[in-house]
Amino acid sequence: MNKVYLAKQKIFDHKGEHFAYELLFRDHQFGIKQFPTNLQATSHVMLNTLTNISTDELLGDKGIAFINLDEHALLSGIVDLLDTKRFVLEILETADLNDKVITKIKQYHKRGFKIAIDDFDCSAEMIKKFTPILKYVHYIKMDVMMAEEQNLKSVMTKIKQLKIKVLAEKIETKEEYNLYLKMGFDLFQGYYLHKPEVVEIDRYKDATKLIILNLIKLIKDDGHTVQLESFIKQRADLSYKLVKFINNEAKFSTKVESITQIITLLGRDKLLRWLLVYLYSELSNNPISEAIMNIAKKRAEKMEDEARPMDKDKAYIAGMFSMLDTLFEADMKDVMRGIQIDKDISDLVLERKGKFLASFNKVQFNEREYLKQLFLRNFDKIDVTHIITALESSHIHIDKNKF
Repeated sequence: MNKVYLAKQKIFDHKGEHFAYELLFRDHQFGIKQFPTNLQATSHVMLNTLTNISTDELLGDKGIAFINLDEHALLSGIVDLLDTKRFVLEILETADLNDKVITKIKQYHKRGFKIAIDDFDCSAEMIKKFTPILKYVHYIKMDVMMAEEQNLKSVMTKIKQLKIKVLAEKIETKEEYNLYLKMGFDLFQGYYLHKPEVVEIDRYKDATKLIILNLIKLIKDDGHTVQLESFIKQRADLSYKLVKFINNEAKFSTKVESITQIITLLGRDKLLRWLLVYLYSELSNNPISEAIMNIAKKRAEKMEDEARPMDKDKAYIAGMFSMLDTLFEADMKDVMRGIQIDKDISDLVLERKGKFLASFNKVQFNEREYLKQLFLRNFDKIDVTHIITALESSHIHIDKNKF
């Protein structure tokens, strides 16, 4: 693993209580990375928030976060990955509010997202620019360093009449804080109140693994097709392999033009199974990954056969997931960290209990019996160092006096 860094700065209400965070990207522990486009920065923040650390871990159980978006990010579909209850869409003051962007803001507002405007300087130009979307806005973050005090008071009064909460940002002194508190601002942010707190996140060498695990969860939760497409598009290699796969399927003669089309053609069940195979066959450096994949597939198929009709899909996934720790040579809790999946599946995978335990034990017993016979028949061909390695890795004591 290597590291990525996010920064989160607290936002406070008029009682001085923590209200939310603003998420910021850092390219290292102390600096801010400058990107050619805000979309890249937003994508980085969101990808690492959604795949490498849980939202609860980052924001607390019920915490919310403001996340910056320009017109490119708003139109990209990346917002579809976010939880409407946990993230506020903060539109940058530089965003181009063309007709497509305004339509998208209306759609996100209708879906339940709260909307904010960043760095509002109270000028006539900015008021004119953002007037078309004010009815969809919940928060306006006023740049108190740029706005003139008298203009600030006048604009704030009109904004609050629209039932929009106003936030004084860039507060750097106690005097400023008291001034804006007295003036009637609802929310407050700035270095005086809280300096951005850097969060160090472990980033897996291959983020595709976590993207696929989240994709599997999204499919099982009946996520929107646009959400599935956004996840798949995050990795060019995944998109390429998926296109290649469907092109190799003889029954699909249609020319593939989009990821959405692939999802529709495949169907969710087949996509799910393809992802599980891809997870095993493509994403591990384990030299025996192919053998592990074949065992996992057989295990999953047998558990599926024995399951009740209503549980067959879950039994299949539980069987496939049961060997992920072996595949990635890691503790299963680390592999599954941040992946919220059906309890029946997690019971088996993480705790070896629940409704699928009996069929899992039966399948595993048959696997061991077969491997035992195979081992005995070929014992003279096996290098003793491989046997020692296997025993040691299983914490089985070897009596050196017997050698």
